Amino acid sequence: MLEIRDVTITYGKHVALDRASLTATQGRMVAILGANGAGKSSLLGAVGGRIRPASGDILYRGKSLLRLPSHRLVEEGIALVPEGRGIFPAMTVADNLALGALPARAGQGAAARMDEVLTLFPKLAQRRGQIAGTMSGGEQQMVAIGRALMSNPDLLLLDEPSLGLAPIVVKEVFAALARIRATGLTILIVEQNARATLELADDAYLMEVGRITKSGPAADIKSDPAVIRAFLGGSLAETR
Repeated sequence: MLEIRDVTITYGKHVALDRASLTATQGRMVAILGANGAGKSSLLGAVGGRIRPASGDILYRGKSLLRLPSHRLVEEGIALVPEGRGIFPAMTVADNLALGALPARAGQGAAARMDEVLTLFPKLAQRRGQIAGTMSGGEQQMVAIGRALMSNPDLLLLDEPSLGLAPIVVKEVFAALARIRATGLTILIVEQNARATLELADDAYLMEVGRITKSGPAADIKSDPAVIRAFLGGSLAETR
């Protein structure tokens, strides 16, 4: 479904991403893991149309995304939940979610999709009329994910969905992601919480200093001793 080919991203003289290649197969959840500054968000931003690569290409269902204006990506079925959530804080939960259904591809079945989102996130059902900016960080993240789902995506991009959240809220968010994954939606997730992400993902890519240094099935990555030392902490026995 998605193929990233030798993508390089630069900011002035700084190379944030160096000839990165990645494949996301339809219906699978793909994790991109790495430390701060590894280039993870830059890679996701390129897929989401927020960053223009210096070289390389990004193919979605065989079509180059780099030839499309960024606002067209949602009509192609790509929804991005950015780091920092990007919700409209002065608007209600219901209005934020309704904005997600504005693309033409989302018009049909929007009411049913709203019901699905509110079932996925019961807290949002209870607070539909609440101003989104007055909610907790975890609840705002639910709004951001729900709004993305309202656009009826085929590919969901998630940039650090657990960042800054309390541990109990992180569990709620990942439980919701497990239910989303079970629907067959293709998911590309950037996340520092490597342990929880590898439990959920099908495939994983590890990034270090702008380069992809390891890739494979998430179960194999999770059991790799070098990965355990660098990203998970503890010993191999503790991950079993």
